[in-house]
Amino acid sequence: MDLPVETPDQKLRARARRVIPGGMFGHLHSNRLPAGYPQFFERADGCHLWDVDGRRYVDFMCSWGPIVVGHQHPVVTEAVQRQMAAGDCLNGPSARMVELAERLVGLIPHADWALFSKNGTDATTTCATLARAGTGKRKILVAQGAYHGASPWCSPNPAGVTAEDRAHLLTFKYNDVGSLETAVQRAGDDLAGVIVSAYRHDYGLDQELPDPVFARRVRELCDANDAALIVDDVRAGFRLTLRGSWDLVGVQPDLSAWSKAIANGYALAAVTGNERFRDAASKLFVTGSFWASAVSMAAALATLDVLESTDGPRRMRDMGLRLREGIAAQAAAFGIGVRQSGPPQMPTLLFDDDPDCAKGDCFTLEALKHGVYLHPRHNMFMSTAHTEADIDFALEATKAGFAALAARMPRGHGS
Repeated sequence: MDLPVETPDQKLRARARRVIPGGMFGHLHSNRLPAGYPQFFERADGCHLWDVDGRRYVDFMCSWGPIVVGHQHPVVTEAVQRQMAAGDCLNGPSARMVELAERLVGLIPHADWALFSKNGTDATTTCATLARAGTGKRKILVAQGAYHGASPWCSPNPAGVTAEDRAHLLTFKYNDVGSLETAVQRAGDDLAGVIVSAYRHDYGLDQELPDPVFARRVRELCDANDAALIVDDVRAGFRLTLRGSWDLVGVQPDLSAWSKAIANGYALAAVTGNERFRDAASKLFVTGSFWASAVSMAAALATLDVLESTDGPRRMRDMGLRLREGIAAQAAAFGIGVRQSGPPQMPTLLFDDDPDCAKGDCFTLEALKHGVYLHPRHNMFMSTAHTEADIDFALEATKAGFAALAARMPRGHGS
């Protein structure tokens, strides 16, 4: 009897388990997905992705957000190659740092200055630290269930986290004015800042856009209490608008955290702030050996060029709507209840009456078999590389997903 042949992905997993605790770590661990999803990938181009087993996918995770204009976009690639030939990690920053800070200040209404780092946790942590440095107070308000990074003060995983790490955090419910006001009262005269996501994008739940009434009240309470309003735009920044996500509800923050899409896959994060926090920012000691990467900053400048010249947020919205409308029509045709939420540029698809996500797992696994990479619980991401043809291909895969799900369900129990 022939023994099963191990695939390249399986071989890599076995090797990884010997030298990497758990074989993988963090949000990229395939154990967080249904069995059958690949762990290791070989290459990518545009909105297409190939795993090490040679399978090709239309990708709706975009590397969990960083890829906003498509893998290997020629404008970004040319800028990266040109800067790499000159240098990347130097004794100090290149001129790209000043150019990028100028660009952000010119694009983002609240921004009078910018600082740079490498990932979203760096940026959100810097914002919280700046709020305390600028106000001389300690309490930071965060929404219940919100994700702001992987440091002890904000990690969703309790391993290694102590009560002292979160001694000055208070929680409120996103979009709930009464809950927010209660949290502000609890903070008393020690309120340093309120941090809010661009919209409510909690894992595995229906997404909520910010209520303008709630957003205005956050602004009013921060002003009344000499506290910083911080928008965590790490996940949504530059997909919904180039002006900062809360610009869409007419509210400007004091500080914003950026990463993911800022450099189309090159490691970079930024904090932007208004004049009120400039002095605190100039005194804060935040640094890292790789934080002044000239290559990443060149990539960011090129990415912004592409997004501006193509009206990237509008294009992503159009393609996201095409996907959303197609899925809605298919769900209705099969009589299966679904909930699509969040902005079209960052679609979330959940199934009715699916507490253990069995329906979502079945649906996304079938789509995966048909060459489309979806996520059963997390919000997904569009890029400007997605075309109508890619969306239509994806809808053939989602149709197969609905058919597979319908075949498993008793007649008359579609929802």
